[in-house]
Amino acid sequence: MRLFPETAEADAKRIIVAKGLRAIGDGYVSLVLPAYLLLLGYSAVQIGALMTATLLGSAIMTFLTGMITARFGTKRPLLAASALMIFTGLGFALLHEFWPLLLVAFIGTLNPSAGDVSMFLPLEQSLLARSVGDKDRTLLFAFYSVSGSLMAAVGTLVASVSDFGPRSLGISQLDTMRLLFVVYALIGAAAALIYRRVAEPSAGSSEKPHTPLGPSRSMVYRLTALFSVDAFGGGFTVQSILALWLFQTFQLPVSLASTIFFWTNLLTAASYFIAVPIARRFGLINTMVFTHLPASFCLVAIPFIPNLSVIVALLMLRSLLSQMDVPTRTSYVMAVVTPPERAATASLTAVPRSLASAISPIIAGYLISLSSFGWPLLISGVLKAGYDLTLLAMFRHVRPPEEKTDAPRPA
Repeated sequence: MRLFPETAEADAKRIIVAKGLRAIGDGYVSLVLPAYLLLLGYSAVQIGALMTATLLGSAIMTFLTGMITARFGTKRPLLAASALMIFTGLGFALLHEFWPLLLVAFIGTLNPSAGDVSMFLPLEQSLLARSVGDKDRTLLFAFYSVSGSLMAAVGTLVASVSDFGPRSLGISQLDTMRLLFVVYALIGAAAALIYRRVAEPSAGSSEKPHTPLGPSRSMVYRLTALFSVDAFGGGFTVQSILALWLFQTFQLPVSLASTIFFWTNLLTAASYFIAVPIARRFGLINTMVFTHLPASFCLVAIPFIPNLSVIVALLMLRSLLSQMDVPTRTSYVMAVVTPPERAATASLTAVPRSLASAISPIIAGYLISLSSFGWPLLISGVLKAGYDLTLLAMFRHVRPPEEKTDAPRPA
């Protein structure tokens, strides 16, 4: 069985390769960023504010993606996003003052989490959704997610260069971190070269042009409201915030934190493939909820545990479970809307993962500055558990076509 249809195979592979390449940069930047800002003398509140700016800017661009693709297609916006990635890396390498960095964070593509929250996400999702039929859609999105997590894991190991590089190369730790931001810009340039070869749908394509939301509007709005709660909770525990909490509470060096997050990202990558057979057996919604809920309980438990080894074990368990909902959620959302609405839907449902989560880091930074108790983790776990239970109650009977041929259509 082919994963990709013959006509779309090349573009689907290009998107997955580009996703993995960008994830290397996201992986190490999410760890280097808080350490770099601490070396520059910024407080936990200022670091949280910069993370909020990155997510808020990404949210606005993501919200506009549906309209942008309707006018310009997908290829040119992907190239523009790559240019912003280059600008972001060079900006953080060359600028040191808070307000200029805040502006670069807002405009650019910097990602405080190991996952993707930028405008790249809905653009790539809409391209992948047209590449396969219903049967293989979840598996394709699993490959897409695995590419991101595996390469993000590699990226977290790259972050350890900021500890070992100064000793082996004779340069300062701060300068090593600046060089890593330059590399981030180079990754953006490499991604642009890949996106240049992506084809737009031909004029004679059977796929209709991207349109604003129509018959699926009610369904998408309800999902968006729920994703807002999940994203707001997730903003308290983006990888940069977790790293900041570990740096401040346990005085971890970047190299040790990079090892921890390498394994968490590796477990996350494994979970994407595990999610596919589970989803085929138990359904997309059940997989999303009953893997995500135990992961939320892990977050609730961590602040009450003083032992670092136990905390790391719970973080590992959470990583194995918490992201199984990513390919299943994406597959589910793409399944319950009409094909012409997919780009607008991907844009609108992606907004909460950056807009709602944009509020949380600055609050988390403030809480970390007040106490070493893991308030951000506790709040995140409670909110996410509430999201899981509400999602199950509202959508357990709304099934995608591959699960039930007479599944309810969007209202």
